[in-house]
Amino acid sequence: MAAGERPLNEVVFLTVAEVAAVMRVSKMTVYRLVHSGHLPAIRVGRSFRVPEQAVHDYLQESYVGVESA
Repeated sequence: MAAGERPLNEVVFLTVAEVAAVMRVSKMTVYRLVHSGHLPAIRVGRSFRVPEQAVHDYLQESYVGVESA
């Protein structure tokens, strides 16, 4: 197991609707992020599940801070 990885039984998976609610975007936006590879997900039947940590990582990487001059 790589550094920072959690055992699979401790990973919390979110539905596309839950990810959309957390990010305050549409479900279609989440699907686009998954299909483009920007947001990792696993397929369960016809649905996707996104690791909660992946959502936090994506938001952290996408954060745009205001630099003081």
